[in-house]
Amino acid sequence: MSTENTQPSQAPESTEEKAKKPVPEEFFRQPYSFVRRGDRLTSRRQKAWDTYSQTHVLDIPRLRADTSVAPEATFDPVTIYGREAYQVVEIGSGLGEAIVHRASEMPEANFLAVEVYTPGIADLLLKMGQAGVENVRVAQANAPELLDNMLDENSVDELWVFFPDPWHKSRHHKRRLVSPAFADKVARVLKPGGIWRLATDWEEYAVQMLEVLSSFDALQNTAADYAPTPDYRPETKFEARGKRLGHGVWDLVFRKK
Repeated sequence: MSTENTQPSQAPESTEEKAKKPVPEEFFRQPYSFVRRGDRLTSRRQKAWDTYSQTHVLDIPRLRADTSVAPEATFDPVTIYGREAYQVVEIGSGLGEAIVHRASEMPEANFLAVEVYTPGIADLLLKMGQAGVENVRVAQANAPELLDNMLDENSVDELWVFFPDPWHKSRHHKRRLVSPAFADKVARVLKPGGIWRLATDWEEYAVQMLEVLSSFDALQNTAADYAPTPDYRPETKFEARGKRLGHGVWDLVFRKK
């Protein structure tokens, strides 16, 4: 694979420099799209990170946290990919199964994986290298901030949210990613006619997703309720395990009007 730089890296700020910066009030109000896990890498993942992160993980200006996205962040496809093309964004790309699979099938499109978990990103980079895929870039960032500060209005052709954390306890439902506020962010960045694809293996969350998106004027369901199981999303080991335990999977596909 090519190792040509897509965006120049900058020297990281020192802890002292970060501490001197004022913390914007909105930083404390910002919703998060993830639960942060440990960042320790296996030797194979470390090698993939060392090989591809400088060229395929975007250099994003930060606010305070290392997954925040500063308001001055930009996303220029020509600078990042060397071209304008059909743009797919996956929120919470995990280990990269879906995005690498689809990117290999659609080399004419640009793919952006949004993920915070470093081992997951490293595994995605490993899969990308093994598949010889060149059209994927990674943003290590909190998704709501990325949608607000980095992606332009009407700039995305497809956006995916596959198997977000269901936060199954009632007192944690407010932490769920798919909400009216998040739908508003997604609708802003989708092009007219753009597609939002979702999947969950938690039935109660599927019902909530359907209710939220169906009530949003800017979005239209492409099915009567839930969509058929798609061929563009490969079955992950977690999904297969859930099916063995008797769990269902619900897909939704909405289009921006």
